[in-house]
Amino acid sequence: MKLKLAFLALLAAAGTAGAQVAPGVTKNEIVLGTIQDLSGPLASYGKQIRMGMQMRVDEANEMGGVHGRKIRLLIEDDGYDPKKSVLAAQKMVSQEPGIFAMVGHVGTAQNVAAMPVQIEKHVINFFPITAAREMYEPQHKLKWANAATYYDQMRIAAPRLVKDRNLAKPCIIYQDDDFGMEVMRGAEAGLKTIGKQLVEKTSYKRGATDFSSQVARMKAAGCDMVVLGTIIRETVGTMAESRKTGFNPLFVGSSAVYTDLIPKLGGKLTEGLFATMTSQHPYLDSAEQPIRFWATKYKTRTNEDPTVFSVYGWGAMESFLKVAYKVGPNLTTDSFVKTMEGMTFPRDMFGTAELTFGPNKHLGNQFSRLSQIQDGRWKVTSDYVAFSGLKPTLQKDGKWKVESEFFKDQ
Repeated sequence: MKLKLAFLALLAAAGTAGAQVAPGVTKNEIVLGTIQDLSGPLASYGKQIRMGMQMRVDEANEMGGVHGRKIRLLIEDDGYDPKKSVLAAQKMVSQEPGIFAMVGHVGTAQNVAAMPVQIEKHVINFFPITAAREMYEPQHKLKWANAATYYDQMRIAAPRLVKDRNLAKPCIIYQDDDFGMEVMRGAEAGLKTIGKQLVEKTSYKRGATDFSSQVARMKAAGCDMVVLGTIIRETVGTMAESRKTGFNPLFVGSSAVYTDLIPKLGGKLTEGLFATMTSQHPYLDSAEQPIRFWATKYKTRTNEDPTVFSVYGWGAMESFLKVAYKVGPNLTTDSFVKTMEGMTFPRDMFGTAELTFGPNKHLGNQFSRLSQIQDGRWKVTSDYVAFSGLKPTLQKDGKWKVESEFFKDQ
């Protein structure tokens, strides 16, 4: 009898060990984490992301939470340092009751460094604030991304602008790292589809402040379009140097340059700059009433004007909450993942593209649109695009198939 009881106890223990246990979920709470740069080079971004996320958390909790559970958001500062990201992730997953998901973590290298810590503890990485392919590749059930990649942004934008503007000599200046290389590879792939190539490629080291030699090379090559694999300071520096030397090509950057800081810092020197984007900047006097209402509410709560990074934070948390509501009271990692595999998020008030997910599709959207700085403000100039007037086809492997090089708005 004692042996039988011991055997049954062993079976029960094995069953418990094999069952899916959700970290960060208690009877009364869902504990989430986010890691932001609150003290480093992207602190202005991190602060706005954090406030956007917290605003949506407060809204949800004011309505009673999710199926009776309140949301508690843990926030750590990594100063945009991948090593500190690892320490922050270790802290979050090791303390009781842990975190259910990491939401809206900013930065490519920072996410790449922290994700192994999270995955070991079965913590979901949800909608990181970066457009790198590593956020969903290689596929893992705990990795879910929403942002069209830098590669795909340029793969579509570069040839489209060349064709629309009848340009002949596209070139690129890019940051000599993974981010800059992704922008360059996307531009090269897109231009190849229309029989074009970059006539000049020039790079700079991260932290550079002088771009005179790079601009001189592009000017000498007669470039009429410059793809910018740059972020904030480098974008303004490149355009300022170009204007000073009488070099005035069409400039286009990735979503990394879609920020109100560009026109604020560069003023008239940045007029005409194009950038790929999805969510639009939430101006307080926006023509769209829902955006004006949201922006006013945000400023009332935070005493600061919102930015597109506020929208990124708010939107990531909004999407998480939609999934958690749909899962129901029995929230586990497995039930969340299964629900995500059938989720569609419709286009929102900020114009963010529809997001669709599946068992083999962990990136919600592959496409972006264009905005341009006009009179010191970003103005949307195109909608999401498709090839040959046909919507791209989603294959069984979760990848999109595009069959032609000609573009038009959807």
